[in-house]
Amino acid sequence: MTAGDESDLPVIPRPRAAGCPLAPPPEFTDWRTTDGLRRVLWQGRPTWVVSRYEDIRASLVDPRLSAETIKSRLRAAGVTGEMPVIFARIDDPEHNRLRRMMTRDFTWRRAEAMRPQVQELVDRFLDTMIEGGPPADLVRDFALPVPSLVVSQLLGVPYDDHEFFQHHSTIGLDSRSTEDEKAAAIGAVFGYIFELVERKEREPGDDLISRLLTDYVATGELSRETATMNAMILLQAGHETTASMIALGTIALLERPDVFELLGRADDPVVTVNVIEELMRYLTIVHSQVDRVATEDLELGGESIRAGDFLLMNLPAANWDPNFVEDPADFDATRNPKGHLGFGFGVHQCIGQHLARVEMQIALSTLARRLPGLALAVPADELRFQNQQEIYGIEELPVTW
Repeated sequence: MTAGDESDLPVIPRPRAAGCPLAPPPEFTDWRTTDGLRRVLWQGRPTWVVSRYEDIRASLVDPRLSAETIKSRLRAAGVTGEMPVIFARIDDPEHNRLRRMMTRDFTWRRAEAMRPQVQELVDRFLDTMIEGGPPADLVRDFALPVPSLVVSQLLGVPYDDHEFFQHHSTIGLDSRSTEDEKAAAIGAVFGYIFELVERKEREPGDDLISRLLTDYVATGELSRETATMNAMILLQAGHETTASMIALGTIALLERPDVFELLGRADDPVVTVNVIEELMRYLTIVHSQVDRVATEDLELGGESIRAGDFLLMNLPAANWDPNFVEDPADFDATRNPKGHLGFGFGVHQCIGQHLARVEMQIALSTLARRLPGLALAVPADELRFQNQQEIYGIEELPVTW
């Protein structure tokens, strides 16, 4: 199909197969095995979908493919003053300069040092859920509040306001939201964080936002608007993705009682690490968000790409590529799928991956240890999944024990 042929294009995100809500849409297998790339409609525009593992890895390190793809909704959202820059949506060297300002709060060492704090939060929310008795909504009572509180504390955002930014984050990530609705959602959260930034300039604390202000805004290396925007992006990403992984990971584990039981009794941290990494590969919840735009003509995956063409990285298809792992449809708790694309690849790989791993390891292993009799409280076919969100998830997860 040529780039100019836009008739009858499939729309992203694709529906999941009935009875297989945790597996990628079935047509992804054809997209991966057919020569060339698939042309689709994504966010209302024609886009090339890259579905093979090696093609995606090559794309995400190709300097001819730029991460600067976001349509500016910021003026429409009422953002005034200097136009903020999103570090994950720009290219090096500016991407690296901004990213380094935040890296110290997301290193492997810092994430490991936070284990006691994360464990305390996990136990606290589980205590409350258990005391309330079954049934419970695992999303509302456990999967969402744990990462929300962790990232709120790290950034210095009052957790009491989590319902506000959760509401607007959901609108902003929903493919069904109009441009005006997304702009309004961005504007609401941006305005909230900007007011918080102004307060922290007067009264800094021991948190990431305060450090950005003290170390970089005060010296003129970073604008107040860009500090606000990147705090907003970290806040959104820090709770949406990990919350979805905890909830969907629980469903995947309950479908495999032997793995759930293994995770609950495992003393060897390698066992827990392998289970979480396999969940990241198997679920791949970032299913329609990682995109690039070509800055010049190139060949990719047997397709001629023109300058200005948009490309979407089909991470779920790539993580189920048999050229990456054997029997990708099988959940294998004994393998560590090193190199999976659940956190992306290349210089734009998720800045919060170390912290997310710690949260998932602690949350899911503690859940399996403390509630070995955990089960769905409704038939599996009654669960409502959020396929239209850029981060795949579930609205609620009724459980009993």
